[in-house]
Amino acid sequence: MKTYYTVALLTAATLWSGCAFGPHGMVLEPVGPSPEASESGTTGTLVVYSAYEVTAPGIGDFEHRHHYSDYKILSEDGKPLQTVHNDVGTEVKEATRVQLPPGKYRVAASSNGYGTVIVPVVIATNRTTVVHLEGGGSWASEAGLNPADSVRLPQGEIVGRRATE
Repeated sequence: MKTYYTVALLTAATLWSGCAFGPHGMVLEPVGPSPEASESGTTGTLVVYSAYEVTAPGIGDFEHRHHYSDYKILSEDGKPLQTVHNDVGTEVKEATRVQLPPGKYRVAASSNGYGTVIVPVVIATNRTTVVHLEGGGSWASEAGLNPADSVRLPQGEIVGRRATE
């Protein structure tokens, strides 16, 4: 019985220390939209490539298909607005495109290697704001980004274009 309590205590201490010292709750700089207009209308688009969902393939699931984890859209002051199921349901790795009114929001999403992070985002009419948190993903326009114009994770991964507003 003494061994059981020792193991339980050590396990609890390990878990608590991971929660206390892990990089959870990191808040990044604001990410803004691309400068090019991408669509027409009165809304903007948000695309978040969150960390991949940790699940085993199931019945009817493609063996090597990754699922981006769900995330939350919050108001600028942190009130929950929407939970996004971040899986378009195709074999191609693509994140859900969310239409939002122009404004400032916060995204709470899982980031590969950093736990849950908060990313302030700016949504502009007819523009797309893209956030990369999946780790090791490719940023399509990285070559065209000035390092001063990008928001990065602590180890240098590009998250998105720095908001100018």
